[in-house]
Amino acid sequence: MSANLLGDQSEGNELADVDAKARPGRKWRIVSHAYSGIRALQSSVSQVLDNKKSDAATSGGSTSYASIEGGPESPGFAIDKETLDRLVNDKNIGDLQEFGGVDGVAKALKTSLEHGLYHDDIASRCEAFGTNSFETLRNRSFFHFVWRAILDRSIVILIACGAVTLGFGLKVDGLKDSWTDWGSIFLGVFFAVIVFAISDHWQSRLLVKLHRRSKNIQIDVVRGGRHRQIPVMEIVVGDVVCLKPGDRVPAHGLLSKAHSLKLESVEASINVEGDHIELNLFNEDTFLFSGTKVVNGFAQMLVTSVGMNAKCGETITEASNDCRAHTSLQLEARLEKLDLVTDMVGYALSLVALVVMLSLISSSTITDENDEELHGLAKAKAIVDIVVGIITTVINIPDPWKMSLILTHAYAMKKMMANKAMVLKSSALETLGSSTTICTRKTDIIMVNQMKVTKYWLVGKEIVEEEAYLSIPPHVVKLFGEGIALNTTGAVYGHTLGSESEISCSPTEKAILLWAVEDMKINMKEVRRSHDILQIEAFKSETKRSGILTKRKADSTVHVHWKGAAELILAMCSRYYDASGNVQSLDEKQKTELEKVIEGMAASSLSCIGFAHEQVAVEEQEIDKVEMQNQRLILLGVVGITNPFQTRMKDIVEDCHNAGVKIKMITGDNLFTAKAIATECGILSPDNGMVIEGKDFQNYSLEERMNHIDKICVMARSSPSDRLLMIHCLKEKGHVIALTGDGTNDASAMEKADIGIYMGLQDTEVTEKSSNIVISDGNFASIPKLLRWGRCVCSNIRKLIQFQLTATFASLVANFVGSISGQQLPLTTTQLLWVSLVTDTLGTIALSMEKPTKEVMEKPPMQETDPLITNIMLRNILPQTLYQIALLLTIHFKGKSIFSLNDDVKVTFLFNSYVLCQVFNQLNARTLEKKNVFGNIHRNKLFLAIIAVTVALQILLVEILKKFADTERLNWSQWGQCIAAAALTLPIGWIARCTPVPEREIFSHPIVNKLNEYTEMDILRKMRSLSTWTYQGLVGMRGNWRLRRFLRISSHARVAEE
Repeated sequence: MSANLLGDQSEGNELADVDAKARPGRKWRIVSHAYSGIRALQSSVSQVLDNKKSDAATSGGSTSYASIEGGPESPGFAIDKETLDRLVNDKNIGDLQEFGGVDGVAKALKTSLEHGLYHDDIASRCEAFGTNSFETLRNRSFFHFVWRAILDRSIVILIACGAVTLGFGLKVDGLKDSWTDWGSIFLGVFFAVIVFAISDHWQSRLLVKLHRRSKNIQIDVVRGGRHRQIPVMEIVVGDVVCLKPGDRVPAHGLLSKAHSLKLESVEASINVEGDHIELNLFNEDTFLFSGTKVVNGFAQMLVTSVGMNAKCGETITEASNDCRAHTSLQLEARLEKLDLVTDMVGYALSLVALVVMLSLISSSTITDENDEELHGLAKAKAIVDIVVGIITTVINIPDPWKMSLILTHAYAMKKMMANKAMVLKSSALETLGSSTTICTRKTDIIMVNQMKVTKYWLVGKEIVEEEAYLSIPPHVVKLFGEGIALNTTGAVYGHTLGSESEISCSPTEKAILLWAVEDMKINMKEVRRSHDILQIEAFKSETKRSGILTKRKADSTVHVHWKGAAELILAMCSRYYDASGNVQSLDEKQKTELEKVIEGMAASSLSCIGFAHEQVAVEEQEIDKVEMQNQRLILLGVVGITNPFQTRMKDIVEDCHNAGVKIKMITGDNLFTAKAIATECGILSPDNGMVIEGKDFQNYSLEERMNHIDKICVMARSSPSDRLLMIHCLKEKGHVIALTGDGTNDASAMEKADIGIYMGLQDTEVTEKSSNIVISDGNFASIPKLLRWGRCVCSNIRKLIQFQLTATFASLVANFVGSISGQQLPLTTTQLLWVSLVTDTLGTIALSMEKPTKEVMEKPPMQETDPLITNIMLRNILPQTLYQIALLLTIHFKGKSIFSLNDDVKVTFLFNSYVLCQVFNQLNARTLEKKNVFGNIHRNKLFLAIIAVTVALQILLVEILKKFADTERLNWSQWGQCIAAAALTLPIGWIARCTPVPEREIFSHPIVNKLNEYTEMDILRKMRSLSTWTYQGLVGMRGNWRLRRFLRISSHARVAEE
């Protein structure tokens, strides 16, 4: 390095000398080169110092960081971010040992593995090591959506039409006379692009907002000596994180404590392959990586890398979450096919009209408004104007289906956020609306924050009074306290200071801990401090129990404690403590009596939890080899926990049943508790429904399962495999399943179900990532609201389809007939663009934001096999379309004689009548079946405002912007005639809704289903065949001189008549 330094310096001096000799008159260059040499020397010296400092930090072992930490003037940490990242990512066990293990790294990070961090230390760690935040879904700029809108098929076609119109207009008429034609097209394109971009941008921002909220998952950490729950995004390097089954490791780190810990790697969770990894403090592999799933056991880890530095596992996890199955309805895909079909029908009619029109034009003359024959470019421009008019008849801008779906989803998602329900995927809402069965757990329909221990049973003695623990023998109370305080995943704070206890755990655990702390006066901290934990068996749904093996520090005795379902714990016991505290043998008669007691408590809707204990005889040197005893235990007692229902639970269940949605309760409680709760809340009726245990359902044959699956209302003593089997059977029967859950055991079942609803009382990342909807307050009453909004999405889409098809086919047929008749088009390009941009767009907004009504919950849910266009919609569409076609053609052909209109006013009168028809058609589309279209319209202020704005803009266009729209002013009488003609759509709609329709759907006919199977390419091939046939027909027509002569005579006769 010194040679390099001298070389750099000498090189700089030589350059300076050469420059000075060569150009003595420019001495400033000498100064410049000298300055460059000094800068090079300074940079090289700094690099040497940095390398020496890095070498000292990475190779000095515990001495290196001790010396840095020991200096009172050292402001930073004894280990840098790069070293930490390299240590964990490379799984460098040698470097970890040089640092002094996990304890040494904790000291280097100035944190305590026992007490964690303190709040005044958070900011400096964020600055030194970064934050645990990374955006997988970012806000895109508004111009991104503008560009995407410009590339839309309809916009590209319109831009092409505008360009052709611009070229012919400038060449033939000049800028002053032609700007209204091409200007209206480009103005329409501009507004269409803006509307597209605004709707897409709004939905994108809403989805990003929901995504950020969904990432706000809580994790347990130790800070200031206390367990706290903080959002994953707030974790910093040096935090001590507590992991439990169901958690995903939130960042890279090192294992500091572990009990029966089993992990599932990110790759295994994605591929559903591979074995679980078992980690403990005795093997050297103590490195934990972000995204790893905790399958079993409990652990503490020291966080070493956060954010982008721990991105690997999170990226894979996000990728796996995006690979969810399509929703059952696939509404967006069906709307795209409907849009394609309507466009193709329009293009076909336009093509036929164009061929006929060109045939007529080829054999006749084209005149202008002064009856002068047009030739050359002028004639070509007239033909182009007609072609553009036909094309704009077909094109709808913006795309109403897409826009309606975006607006309906965004509006519903925003409304549900106010009810603490987050729809993480917009398509999940419509799928929930089509659900036929909701599988829920007991804890989702009870008020979990009010669960409380109300009964305690010793064999032969029931204790329910306050302060009743005084009558229990002290050594039994002590054993009971040890079993509660040690065999739990919860944490208790505040009770030692006389303040209200602060408890963080599951609802059942919370009820037991609260009873132990406040009623039995057990000092949780003291109990835990006086024991060493040897082994832990975490609670599993399959076994319905949890156990712990501990050693008392005072006398070095080893004890095993078990807790779980009362009847299962009872089966593990052979002795019991009586009311005097003496150990007695538990015979079969006493077991039978206690089983009846448990059944009686369960029949009173109490959850029964049993506790058992045994002292294990073991030598000191064999403690590490001892196994947890699970037979011949001593029964400590049974507690009964109340399960108060949520408010109006019975009404909520009844509303779901009336809407055609069955509710099934799948719980781990025993048969009697489950039956009592289901009966009380209305899920199970005395004369209808089956109650079954999970093991019995597993033992059924496939045929028996399929025969009984619809009748089963309650499944008790169920395991995760039982839930999966039930969901599989329900889906085989054609049901759309929504499953609620909040624990690790629910994750796989929620992924299997059509919709996973996370009841977010406790944030378990595995379950939340498996869900589509999150109800943050865990209130079951939000589910019927979600059902209503989900059905409202489908209902609003159908209303819009009815509205759009009526308007589109009326104008299409009218222009088709007008074009083949040889006259000018009834509706001009500018007028059609106005209808598409203003009337249709505002109507789409109005119908998309209709709120749910009672009628959406009075019908069975929409299924995937149900047609998008029903018989009821066809009944409403056909009369309206036929009336509007008849009205437009009557005005077009007979407007002069019937309404006493001249040619210019006739065009305006026809256009004005058509727009007003769409205004009244919006009212007809508000309801598909109810005869009163004005019901509750006063509550929908947005709908009324849009009607008023539409009418106001129409008046502005007709009366003021005459030049732009090529319209003439109408007098009061003509306005009245337009309104009267358009208002007739209301009684026509009322008569149509009174007409019965056949039950069998026309669009469910086998022939129609066969047509629905056509793909986009199939339709395009059919269109190509149609165009070929049309071209051949045109050639044949031009070769037939008799036909040409007939067309020429007909044309002359028509001109003479006019």
